[in-house]
Amino acid sequence: MTLASSVIVPYAAYLRVYEPLAAFPEPERSHWARYAKRDDLPGAQDELRRSLADLLPVPPVAVPVHESADAFVALVDGVTCVCPWRTRLRGWLALEELPERLPGLLLDAALPPVVRRQAVADFERWLERNPDARPWIRSATWHVPVRWFVLFGDEEREFTKGDDGLILRYRTPMVQARRRVARGLKVLKESLGEGPLIDGLVDVGRWLEEFHPRSLVELDYGGLVHTLPAGRLEEDHSAADVAEGLAALRDGDGERAGSAYERLTDRWSVIRGRQNAS
Repeated sequence: MTLASSVIVPYAAYLRVYEPLAAFPEPERSHWARYAKRDDLPGAQDELRRSLADLLPVPPVAVPVHESADAFVALVDGVTCVCPWRTRLRGWLALEELPERLPGLLLDAALPPVVRRQAVADFERWLERNPDARPWIRSATWHVPVRWFVLFGDEEREFTKGDDGLILRYRTPMVQARRRVARGLKVLKESLGEGPLIDGLVDVGRWLEEFHPRSLVELDYGGLVHTLPAGRLEEDHSAADVAEGLAALRDGDGERAGSAYERLTDRWSVIRGRQNAS
């Protein structure tokens, strides 16, 4: 594993949108319809391995040369929904954020400036032909942004053991996610007025509006399940803490809101500590 891959990729959480086939124009719709019938559909670990493989050449390939033709697939009330990986687009978007995440010397060692400049130029040309492009997947390293939990209820939490190990995720219908965003924003604006949490939730809400109303929204802890013991994961009910905090703010109960926030920050400080130690 390269320096770039060890810093950037493995311990990430994901916010995904699965859209029904009807949301895609032809010929993409037919491609995904055929794709969803495959018996060998790749999973999250397959996507991770393929992402890491692009970082192994010297110099590394900052962004895949070709866009991925793969997707995650889910069956929602009998309707096939897909979440395209769009690895190339997400690589370009992640590249824009790297200067904020990594010190200059470390960034230059992982991805030399000449590689980054070429990727930026390629992205600019691509955007001219695809001005409305947006990713179906958002990622966050070493944590789950608080604003993501606003979209889900504790009853939608799934903690299981799959083929790739432990899985902790939430899934909710798009209409419910949008409703929770609207309610959360109302509470926060009335209680706090302004701030980064409000700005972040507004951004997530705008992103959700880009998709079909019958989509499925998923929060997947991804690689973060490897940063905590199974017992701590079982006790993780962060969406419930966020919901309680919002309810307390709505009721004007600052003490209860503070307790919910303290539980949330204490839980995630353990993961942050492991990041700083790595």
